[in-house]
Amino acid sequence: MAVYIVPAFILILCIFCLVKNINAYSYFAKGASEALDLAIKTFPLLVAIFCAVELFKLSGLADVVSNFLSPIFSAIGIPKELTNFLVLRPFSGSGSIAMVSEIYDTYGPDSYISRCASVIMSCSETIFYVTAIYFSTTKVKKLGYTIPVALVSTIIGSIIACLLCKII
Repeated sequence: MAVYIVPAFILILCIFCLVKNINAYSYFAKGASEALDLAIKTFPLLVAIFCAVELFKLSGLADVVSNFLSPIFSAIGIPKELTNFLVLRPFSGSGSIAMVSEIYDTYGPDSYISRCASVIMSCSETIFYVTAIYFSTTKVKKLGYTIPVALVSTIIGSIIACLLCKII
């Protein structure tokens, strides 16, 4: 049934455009043009974020931050084995996926640590990437509390995720 959703949506859209006498192709071309402009505008920001993430990991700063935060995370219920993952998650989605895969290989996919990593991965976001890309395309320039609130929310969500994985 799911394989018919996209074709049905396209068919309904075409019928709607015919009934309303809308030139769908011209709107599609205009949207594609705007998307290309957006991609060109955000490309330097993407490069900067990817470079910053790699520098953060390769410089050893990620390990320093992880070693500092490990006792704190352990005290609030997050396994110390997830510290590197939690430090990297706000910066890099692909790096987080690689770390979750490594956690699965090390501890097994059904272990408590792997379940915690899975839940945290699915309910958290790459905060710095999202703010850099999305806020660059809007008129909002004062981020003020955005990143601190997002980081605190991620930590609270991670604590709850680990607590639920322990209970279940």
